Amino acid sequence: MRVLGVDPGLTRCGLGVVDGGGGRQVSAVDVGVVRTPADAPLERRLHVVATEVAAWIARHRPEVVAIERVFSQHNVRTVMGTAQASGVVALMAAQAGLPVAFHTPSEVKAAVTGEGRAGKEQVTAMVTRVLRLAEAPRPADAADALALAICHCWRAPMLDRMAAAKARSDELAKAHKARLAAAAKGRT
Repeated sequence: MRVLGVDPGLTRCGLGVVDGGGGRQVSAVDVGVVRTPADAPLERRLHVVATEVAAWIARHRPEVVAIERVFSQHNVRTVMGTAQASGVVALMAAQAGLPVAFHTPSEVKAAVTGEGRAGKEQVTAMVTRVLRLAEAPRPADAADALALAICHCWRAPMLDRMAAAKARSDELAKAHKARLAAAAKGRT
């Protein structure tokens, strides 16, 4: 499975492509950061992010795009910019016909380091080790994008099994309700 991981942001948007094999085998394909000037108009900045993400999708042909889920921070302005960048990335994925998966920062940290409250340095160190990179990806946004892709490679099979189990459970519940309704009709 090839995953494009995206750590959304307006000033720096991390992009990382990872190939996942069976089990926990993963390998890095590419990593980078899209930068936009803080003084540029918002629509221009979003356009730059959209254009770069579309180019990465065309170049690397991922099967899925994994995006960090925006979470509440104290700085509303930062959250808004992150959410807007995240929406643009999801739109580019949808236009390419790709599914999008959102992972929270704590899910990503727990998947990669084993600790949901791990710091940036710990995440970067584990990404470097897991992907057997010669040097740590910089800045942290690049490492975070790779961590998102790794997280999705490792979590997707479990999430797929859970979704299939839920669908089967819903089918069984519907059939059971239909039998109960039929039995109730038979008594009246």
